[in-house]
Amino acid sequence: MPTRKYEQRQRAEAAQETRRRILDAVYDQLRAAPSKPVSIDRIAQAAKVARPTVYLVFGSRAGLFDAVGADLLQRGGFESMIEKSDHPDAREALRGGIRGVVEMYAAHRDVLRVLSSMALLDSAAVGGAVERMEQGRASGMAHLAGRLAEQDLLRPDTTVDRATDVLWLLTGFDSFDLLYTGRGAPVDEVADLLVTTAERGLCR
Repeated sequence: MPTRKYEQRQRAEAAQETRRRILDAVYDQLRAAPSKPVSIDRIAQAAKVARPTVYLVFGSRAGLFDAVGADLLQRGGFESMIEKSDHPDAREALRGGIRGVVEMYAAHRDVLRVLSSMALLDSAAVGGAVERMEQGRASGMAHLAGRLAEQDLLRPDTTVDRATDVLWLLTGFDSFDLLYTGRGAPVDEVADLLVTTAERGLCR
């Protein structure tokens, strides 16, 4: 391998390693001190990098939390969830989409709980990342409701807007966590209950 390409690969790998250490440091801080504001200084110290390096890698505090949100989705199975929710049969898409969302929430429940709580108190504290994640979920639920209507699967008394609202409620992190943590229900049971509620409430 030519020396230049080898060096470029080494730099790219080092950059990825640094990025991973910083993200892991955010997770560790959220779990260790969920009631405290996230400190960039502590993150940098835990990741063994200089404070400016955090901003060099992510651009801003908002950029850092956007990266955390994207990382949570990716590691939680976001691509699998999207694949399931794209099923040609809208009813199967509903089932797969809700199950995929539940699995994502369960994969990183503790971090998502802290991020969600922080966002309620002060969205700027997490750089608006949670708000942007929720906007994506809202768009996805509206799309799914529209597909259910197009395939004539909605109950006669249910509009697309109402279906969107119900799906929004059932796929929210709080709905998941009330069952998973509050009631101690296993992941599969949480998914079964939410899917059944959605189908019985919305579909013919």
